[in-house]
Amino acid sequence: MAKPNPIDQGVEDIHAKMEAKARKGRPPMKDDDDFRKHNQTSYRVTADELRQFIERFERLDQEKKDIADQQKEVMAEAKGRGYDTKIMRKIIALRKRDKDDIAEEEAVLEMYKEALGMA
Repeated sequence: MAKPNPIDQGVEDIHAKMEAKARKGRPPMKDDDDFRKHNQTSYRVTADELRQFIERFERLDQEKKDIADQQKEVMAEAKGRGYDTKIMRKIIALRKRDKDDIAEEEAVLEMYKEALGMA
């Protein structure tokens, strides 16, 4: 016997709760086999689509972790060869920024250092 899928069961539970809320104070709907079959099919498709989104996200999350591990390995290798990884990270961050923003920040920093007698 196949084990019930928790996602399908969850969708069915939500559907039942929504139906009960909608019927509150109203007479029950006439039993309609065609409607029930269509409704079950559409929720199954929705559950399948939801599962696909979740599985895609989980694959991407795993890829992101793998890439982070590779980046750590690169930094460990650089550190092993004597490079300052803290400075390397700062350079990497600077390379992502706009050159004009960097120049403006450096000019303000120099101005502040001069004002405090640090230059």
